[in-house]
Amino acid sequence: MINKKVLAVILGGGQGTRLSPLTDDRSKPAVSIAGKYRLVDIPISNCIHYDIKRMFVLTQFNSASLNRHIKNTYRFSSFSNAFVDILAAEQTPNNKTWFQGTADAVRQSLHHLLNHEFEYVLILSGDQLYRMDLDRFLREHEEKNAEITVATIPVTAEESHAFGILKTDDNLNISSFIEKPPLDKLPGWESEVSPQMKKQDRIYLASMGIYMFNRDLLIDILSNTETIDFGKEILPQSIGKHKIAAYQYEGYWTDIGTIPSFFEANIGLTDPIPDFDLFDTSNSVLTRPRILPPSKIMSTMLNKSMIADGCIINAKEISNSVIGIRSRIGKDTVINDTYMIGGNIYQSLEEMEDDKENNRPCIGVGDRCDISYAIIDKDARIGDNVVIKGGKHLEDKEEDTYVVRDGVIVIRRRAIIHNGTIIS
Repeated sequence: MINKKVLAVILGGGQGTRLSPLTDDRSKPAVSIAGKYRLVDIPISNCIHYDIKRMFVLTQFNSASLNRHIKNTYRFSSFSNAFVDILAAEQTPNNKTWFQGTADAVRQSLHHLLNHEFEYVLILSGDQLYRMDLDRFLREHEEKNAEITVATIPVTAEESHAFGILKTDDNLNISSFIEKPPLDKLPGWESEVSPQMKKQDRIYLASMGIYMFNRDLLIDILSNTETIDFGKEILPQSIGKHKIAAYQYEGYWTDIGTIPSFFEANIGLTDPIPDFDLFDTSNSVLTRPRILPPSKIMSTMLNKSMIADGCIINAKEISNSVIGIRSRIGKDTVINDTYMIGGNIYQSLEEMEDDKENNRPCIGVGDRCDISYAIIDKDARIGDNVVIKGGKHLEDKEEDTYVVRDGVIVIRRRAIIHNGTIIS
């Protein structure tokens, strides 16, 4: 079935500089997560499970790999009206600019949306990790006769400085808004939350950047070409003019737009009972089906780790780590607290022998390496006896083959780390 009331728009984000170097040659929604998925799979899967099967993904930077992933993954019946389409920024006779913000991106894409019948537009982010009951979200929007509904999550006073904070009245309608308030401005901004949230001192409602708009109102609002962002302009300017409801979400949610949050979100998946459970079959994450062999693991001690398909592992120990598809790890190597994104290809024996003769590491991780607190991007070549030790003691740094962000060492895509290199 298809929910014919709702059209979903997934915002692909801007240039993604906070996730660099992972976004140097791919868009944020195309970044790998959990060793086999892409970030964009999270909101798309969530929509599909609730029969919202007409989706546009808006992007303008490095969209080729994202386009390829979506084309190869989300194929609906030829007799269905379901689709997931990429809308990259485009110049038209009436517009010569790139997307200037979230609202401007939807404005410039509106003529594509209006080719379809719908009552509501669901606006989602392409770089968040969560699961949401979208049926309930829509039902509350309709029951409250809201014109706009904003998904909110309760946060503590210490967390509030990173969000737009909303104040609600007794009917859970939004009455006021403040952007990233300092602690001394918070008194009086408390909202009514559940007893469980009160026990955790999560009494301030933060905007999640997820919105439901009535169709006609959205068209009217976007007619003002001076407003370019939903969170900073349209939402504050709409308070008092339109009926804006808050949808309180209290499940797991994280914005993974930075290297530290991206790293923690992936490593958190290795917990015995993670906050975001990939084994929840009632709301599974969908992705591209690949024809890969099972992973082969030899003489390796594994602890609290996830190993994706098609890996060849001879490591001594892997703990608290996520190992992505087609990863190759050599003998006597120890990997801790690391996300190895994996590879796009397998090397033949002849190619590996040629690398050895030319003193070039093969794709993957070599023998006798010691790696911790790191992200290894796709198709990186790490030689033998390499030490990569991240940690809070390291200052931010940017090199040709790696960067350091808040203590996390990120080995660049296709980087070559030669034998005996020490990064610590």
